[in-house]
Amino acid sequence: MQLLYMKDSSLDNTAMKSPTVELNKSFNQTKELLVYLLYFVGEVAKYAETDALRKSNKYLPTDDDLNVNTKLSGNQLLVQMREDEGYLKAVETIKPQRFLNDDILKRVYNNLVATDQYQVYTFSINRDKEKEREVLRLVFNSLMLPDDVFVSHIEELFSNWDDDCEMIEQLVNSYLFKPNSININEIITPDKFEFAVSLLKTTWEKKDYLLNIIKPKLQNWDADRIATLDMILMQMGVAEFLYFETIPTKVTINEYIDIAKEYSTEQSGHFVNGILDGIHKELAADGKLNKIDFKQKR
Repeated sequence: MQLLYMKDSSLDNTAMKSPTVELNKSFNQTKELLVYLLYFVGEVAKYAETDALRKSNKYLPTDDDLNVNTKLSGNQLLVQMREDEGYLKAVETIKPQRFLNDDILKRVYNNLVATDQYQVYTFSINRDKEKEREVLRLVFNSLMLPDDVFVSHIEELFSNWDDDCEMIEQLVNSYLFKPNSININEIITPDKFEFAVSLLKTTWEKKDYLLNIIKPKLQNWDADRIATLDMILMQMGVAEFLYFETIPTKVTINEYIDIAKEYSTEQSGHFVNGILDGIHKELAADGKLNKIDFKQKR
């Protein structure tokens, strides 16, 4: 959707020559965001050692300066993360350290140290696996994500933050719960990537044909005044009706209603629903839908 919108709005006729290349760029940006957030959590933990060294090197260190608790830097889940070949490969390729802001890192660490949860964690002798998880979740969910300064930092680095934040939040939490649980270097499976390329390519190459189906259904609407994003969503929906036989029409309509509600105007969900439902009924009546019914094939 985003790539089609960019292409439709672009004056550059050379844009998106290769759907595969463009989608790869988009998915790589998502991977970069995921890796940087995980890397930042790890750097917050490592900062305990930096803080201890800095305070011990004071000209007149106090007893507290000489006894900074560094338990967090040895968090066992972070040890597993640093041993994860997939994560290490991603770090080597992406080099997330180039994005790191030392002031913001220090800010998040200091906010962590001030929490009661951190004090309980550091003064516990044992390394309980669940407690190890909880302190990392605290860093990510309670100190990084709600911090406007940190979020502004992320938004400056990653233009995809607004679109990807919910998915990335889930991925980070899944990984912090169990390192190795996701393949960082394959966020999207090959079959899903192939589908995305096919949908992008089909919708763009069949644009004129799809618009010829959509425009008669707009009735009193001026097609040129309808939101560009709504037109793109309807083109994608009709493309799925006609060229993707394994996707049920009901699933297609519901998906594009939800996307329209989230990304377009308040009225877009209802509008897209009405147009796609009308087109679906007409195509079905004309025998132009060739969907595979897996239930009947069993």
